[in-house]
Amino acid sequence: LNDFLKAIDHAKKDKNIKGVLMDMNNVKGSWASLEEVRNKLIELKSEGKFIIAYADMYFNSSYYLASVANEVYLTNNGELVFNGLSRKLTFFKNALDKLGVEVQTFKVGKFKSAVEPFLLDKMSEANREQNLSFLNSFYDKMLKGISEERELDIYLLDSLADNLIIRNAEDAFQYKMVDSLLYKDQIIEIIKDKLGLDSNEDINTVDINTYNKSIKENVPDIDNKKIAVVFASGDIVDGKGDKESIGGARLSKTIRKLRKNKDIKAMVLRVNSPGGSALASEIIWREIQKTKEIMPVIVSMGNLAASGGYYISCLADTIVAQPNTITGSIGVFGLIPNMQELFEGKLGFSFDLVKTGKYGDLGSMTRKVTDSESSIIQKSVNDIYDLFLTRVSEGRKMDKDMVHEIAQGRVWTGIQAKEIGLVDVIGGLEKAIEIAAAKIDLEEYSITEYPQRKEKPWTFVLDALENKTATKSILKENMGKYYYQYKSISDMSRTNTIQARVPYFIEVY
Repeated sequence: LNDFLKAIDHAKKDKNIKGVLMDMNNVKGSWASLEEVRNKLIELKSEGKFIIAYADMYFNSSYYLASVANEVYLTNNGELVFNGLSRKLTFFKNALDKLGVEVQTFKVGKFKSAVEPFLLDKMSEANREQNLSFLNSFYDKMLKGISEERELDIYLLDSLADNLIIRNAEDAFQYKMVDSLLYKDQIIEIIKDKLGLDSNEDINTVDINTYNKSIKENVPDIDNKKIAVVFASGDIVDGKGDKESIGGARLSKTIRKLRKNKDIKAMVLRVNSPGGSALASEIIWREIQKTKEIMPVIVSMGNLAASGGYYISCLADTIVAQPNTITGSIGVFGLIPNMQELFEGKLGFSFDLVKTGKYGDLGSMTRKVTDSESSIIQKSVNDIYDLFLTRVSEGRKMDKDMVHEIAQGRVWTGIQAKEIGLVDVIGGLEKAIEIAAAKIDLEEYSITEYPQRKEKPWTFVLDALENKTATKSILKENMGKYYYQYKSISDMSRTNTIQARVPYFIEVY
């Protein structure tokens, strides 16, 4: 995403770039990421560059991005799906019942719905309330953005979606959702006309990835005035983690290293995480606390900075989030599966053990948790939640009771989080960097990114062999949208510590 934004930013000032053609087929990305790209394209358009968007089929998210274009085209007999937003959760309880698996849960917060897929077959009323709340926030932002760029009445747009009025390409054109129904060759002719080319002349084009590689950034040669941008993406896990997770030990080491670098004057932490290990979150929080004693720390939230993702963010001097960032979920839970029925009743296994003390096999998955064990685990969960509230209270300078009122595991959008004091500024990574520079009173500075990229091609092969990134990519490609259901169960099966996380993938359709 950062490379993409840099390319658009450079194109604003590049006299050789006259405009942008956006192929909106198969556009994927989180709403927060789309928001950052969309805002950058609006800046490009303000510099006098034309933007043309086209697709054979638009969906809500791809059309939201396309709506910034000067001209939006849809293929003849194409489709524009404009039907409002929805969110579907997967529940595992009935399947687990059939397998003979009982998931024993320990949590704090009535909105901490992390455990619901293992206990219920549908959303609780509290969970339904919070899901509808942030979905409406997404929807309102989408309608407002389309209304402003397409100059369409927002109430008309709501009616079009609510009543599914756009049912074919002609409807999309009639209601001015698109400017014309054209094939790609006709769009090419329109671009040639804009560039003053004859129909037999070729357009000089470059795709954004090639363009980005060709950019020679005009970065000031300032070695002793640097802003560090640290990317923290994925589940928060104990230990080093891998390329798709935030290892508590690895990220802590990175922050500690840059803190000791006297050339670095401020840190921007880019968080895109559903949370994870409460212990790893606390270890990262400590390194941020130490860093804040030396330099300003600014957090830029991506698509998701919830639960443990908010834990590692809350101490920042300033928190920046997109309107449709998912954040909050200040709550804690623990899970212990009881697989006794599966092993003994269905598979015919039996178990026997010896132990030196009453709690020697605490956490065993082959029996039910006892009442005394349950009390111990629940107290531990309660203590970690209380510590979480304390961290947020101190970091955000809020009364602890007030934090509890807006916590309890509830999820908020960026806009909602700003209204209740969990976020300071609405914006993206670029905004966070600007704030960091202002805090250290620097007009000129260089940016250094962590983790630093490995340029040698064989290092990527070694990484893939070491952390199974290649296997994950294959699974994701072949399982499609069902990969995230698999990942949710897989993540829970590896959980051996108390968690501060949203254990499901949040996607809005």
